[in-house]
Amino acid sequence: MYTQHYGLTDRPFQLTPDARYWFDSRTHKKAMAYLGYGIAQGEGFIVVTGEIGAGKSTLVAHLLETIDRERLNAVSLVSTQVEGDDMLRLAAQGFGLATEGLEKAQILDRMEQLLAEEASRGKRSLLIVDEAQSLATSALEELRMLSNFTRQGRALLQIFLLGQPEFRDRLAEHGLEQLRQRVIATHHLDAMEPAEVEPYLVHRLTVAGWQGRPVFDASAFAAIHRHTGGIPRRVNQLANRVLLYGALESLDRIGAGAVDTVAADMAADRTGPRAVEVGQGAPAGPVKDLALERRVAQLESRLEEQEVVLRRVLTLLVDWVESAEAPGYRSNAA
Repeated sequence: MYTQHYGLTDRPFQLTPDARYWFDSRTHKKAMAYLGYGIAQGEGFIVVTGEIGAGKSTLVAHLLETIDRERLNAVSLVSTQVEGDDMLRLAAQGFGLATEGLEKAQILDRMEQLLAEEASRGKRSLLIVDEAQSLATSALEELRMLSNFTRQGRALLQIFLLGQPEFRDRLAEHGLEQLRQRVIATHHLDAMEPAEVEPYLVHRLTVAGWQGRPVFDASAFAAIHRHTGGIPRRVNQLANRVLLYGALESLDRIGAGAVDTVAADMAADRTGPRAVEVGQGAPAGPVKDLALERRVAQLESRLEEQEVVLRRVLTLLVDWVESAEAPGYRSNAA
């Protein structure tokens, strides 16, 4: 709705990772440097962690968009809570191997053979596993075993692990010493700094065809950071709702007041809001934006009115066509 109102060609704050919207924040630039270093090493594990919504999946999308597919065969998996054998099958299937009916030893043999063939053609192999904090210890151990495949002193497979902050604690557990020894670099994705919110939003808006409408006040950017803590996904969610609010209210300028109003409404949605009137002595707690609700109700009412008119027009057209086809009808052209 707001894309049409503001003349945008795309949704700038969709939650699905899209490499076109990649933004080089300080922490993401550092993460890409670590990933680049890891690819150059061609062996071991690279570990990247971050809070939910910190941009790990976007990081992967950007990486896959920038690598040379002729020289690097990259497979990306989003793990679930799987054990070792299932992890092995997922990895093999990711590289295009059929695993149905095969024993573990057969899968390992075919996996090693495939990776060796890729290496003989001068093509390296990379396995990216997201949501690694959900993996069982046996699955992590299976990944370590895959990293043991070598030919002529060179590793056949390199592995990137991405997970939530608790994954760092998992790696410190007893029993994962050998895997820890193979980690060549780690990085934790931090939130965006206050000064990065404005260029981040402007970048995404520009990619989506923004021509400067609506205008965002400096106070709006500060308010967005205050309400989201600089976590990219939270920033996207709030900015998306702010633009919707701006379209509903026909705003050409967005300030801190609009951001605060929308943030309060979103908080009410999360905590089971109670719509109350001012001055009624209601208990403290989140309050719904009644003005926004009334505005939405007005728009829905208009749509219903338009639907009624459309049905009337269609009925008249049907009656006209039926009368034209009735026996004895004589057109003016006859």
